[in-house]
Amino acid sequence: MKSYSTDQIRNVALISHGGAGKTSLAEALLFTSGAVNRLGKVEAGNTVTDFDADEIKRQVTIGTALAPLEWRNVKINLLDTPGFFDFFADVQAALRVADSAVVVVCGVSGVEVGTEKVWKYADELNLPRLVFINKLNRENANFDSVLEQLRSHFGVRVFPLQYPIGKEDSFRGVVDLVKMKALLYEDGTGLKVREEEIPAELQGKVEELREKVVEAAAEADDSLMEKYLEEEALEEEEIHKALRIGTLEGKIIPVLCGSATKNLGMQPLLDLIASALPSPADRPAPLGKIPGKEDEVTRKPSADEPLSAFVFKTLADPYVGRVNYVRVYSGVLKADSQIYNAGKEKAERLGNIFFMRGKTQIQTPEIIPGDIGALVKLNVTTTGDTLCDKAAPVIFPPMDFPEPVISFAIEPKSKGDEDKVGVGLARFLEEDPTFRVERNTETKQIIISGMGDTHLDVIVDRLAQRYGIEVNLSTPKVPYKETIRGSSKKEGKYKKQSGGRGQYGHVFLELNSLPRGEGFVFEDRIVGGVVPRQYIPAVEKGVLEAMEEGVLAGYPVVDVKVALYDGSYHTVDSSEMAFKIAAAMAFRGAMENADPVLLEPIMDVEITVPENFMGDIMGDMNSRRGRIQGMVPGEGMQTIKVQAPLAEMFTYAIDLRSMTQGRGTFKMKFSHYEEVPFQESEKIIAAAKAAKEEKDK
Repeated sequence: MKSYSTDQIRNVALISHGGAGKTSLAEALLFTSGAVNRLGKVEAGNTVTDFDADEIKRQVTIGTALAPLEWRNVKINLLDTPGFFDFFADVQAALRVADSAVVVVCGVSGVEVGTEKVWKYADELNLPRLVFINKLNRENANFDSVLEQLRSHFGVRVFPLQYPIGKEDSFRGVVDLVKMKALLYEDGTGLKVREEEIPAELQGKVEELREKVVEAAAEADDSLMEKYLEEEALEEEEIHKALRIGTLEGKIIPVLCGSATKNLGMQPLLDLIASALPSPADRPAPLGKIPGKEDEVTRKPSADEPLSAFVFKTLADPYVGRVNYVRVYSGVLKADSQIYNAGKEKAERLGNIFFMRGKTQIQTPEIIPGDIGALVKLNVTTTGDTLCDKAAPVIFPPMDFPEPVISFAIEPKSKGDEDKVGVGLARFLEEDPTFRVERNTETKQIIISGMGDTHLDVIVDRLAQRYGIEVNLSTPKVPYKETIRGSSKKEGKYKKQSGGRGQYGHVFLELNSLPRGEGFVFEDRIVGGVVPRQYIPAVEKGVLEAMEEGVLAGYPVVDVKVALYDGSYHTVDSSEMAFKIAAAMAFRGAMENADPVLLEPIMDVEITVPENFMGDIMGDMNSRRGRIQGMVPGEGMQTIKVQAPLAEMFTYAIDLRSMTQGRGTFKMKFSHYEEVPFQESEKIIAAAKAAKEEKDK
């Protein structure tokens, strides 16, 4: 790969709803540019960017892959992103380092919920973009219908620069609305384009569309408006220049079309990426902070600036080790040099550095400002870190990833694989910022959390593929707790005599309830030494051990005050152990008489959905014992604030997606514990009793 300057680089994210054909489009662009010598197919599992075993098996993109190519003296870094919501964090990461996007829309399905989602995120980042309507060779493909959907969803700034020639199986080319020529692909490879006059039957339609393109170009470039108003013809070069201005400013979103699997329409798309989309030099310089200070600094895309680079993706390769994908913003990143991780305050030593084309490493001596590459075997660097010159440190803002929305308990199928599972999960934590692992000390389970059931299915598959570990997933146990509503007193006496020194401990305890969240209070009311001072800690320890398993269903006991107010001892037979056992006996007896109840975790839930789904959401929440706390209106959306039991929320991510066709989102955090309703409590106690009986068999 030859050397390029910053203004010759295009960092372009391919984004879409799942299944629109991003990976096939990346493959066709690589093939057309000559970066690869065959056109891979998703179905055959031989594409450049879907190289992971899970991607090949599922035929979907799971992680963003990089695919640089060269076209007309421009280096285009394609970022092929996932389309499924479970992996949206990789889309966010790609758009963070991209300078523009190609929104891929299926010519059959049209605008879908994923299209809306990626479009909105690109809007938030002010990313220039163009649209590629794909799959026009498919049955029921309809360019006009999809164009209308685009304009109704995203506004009148969406303008077609092409119109298809032929439909479905007979799709064979496009009309260039700027050149006003027909571009035909008839050699079967899509590599040879023949320019002809526009078919007569399309003349009226394309003239109407071209007029709109010319008008949009004139509005984007003030220097052309006067000429346009005076009804002078705009030159082709003038229109292209104005389209670039309008695209960079977000006033125009060009629409092209074709078929990635047939390799039709790739040359005009590559031309437009090279001519109309921005280079890193056209985009605002990123803001960062000087470590330890509030001062903000910008880093311009110049080799003369101090080095700054942002890590946007990490792969934990079982053979190569950790691979960090970086976008260089300023300065030059050189192989065999020392760099500084400003956030972790650690120096890192670079060895070889690479450009990545899928999984293929292309060694390079340096990565210039604006370019994207990969570093291997760094010690502390992970996703979200800033790498820089130690003499001029800077930290770019970290990426704000969504919190996980679904959790499962995980356990190995084979005893003895627990440590292997831990090692594998730790590797996945390195590369996936939306994956979480937690050991719940109360339920004694390892809990994995992610962005959806497919996300966690992939984790399970990768444990098997990479580490040979088979695991089971199950719904996590709810960390119920037990407490009391009343008060009670109880004697506990432990006396044992079997020859030699015996055991003797004797206590009287009083239990009272505490306000929710107060935990545990132990009070020593002993007077006159009826329980010697040295045995008081043993009494408290015995109570605490008894509190680990409540009398209702064996859950931890909370929010109780325990007072030791009387007892007796034996000068020879008393011991710490005896008093500990006596205290546990007294506690359990007192709790049984103090109106014990079960507590369950209650979550604060915020659900954001389109207004037309409000009724379904409210009804569903009622069925989950949820309590509506309020509603916040938004633009076409409503956010519903709810408090709901954790026990009812484990499958909510899947259910919400189903209820809203993927348009609903939610976030959830722990709020407090409260009493379980009587009927639910009876079920939980019965289940716990049955489980204990099964275990004791």
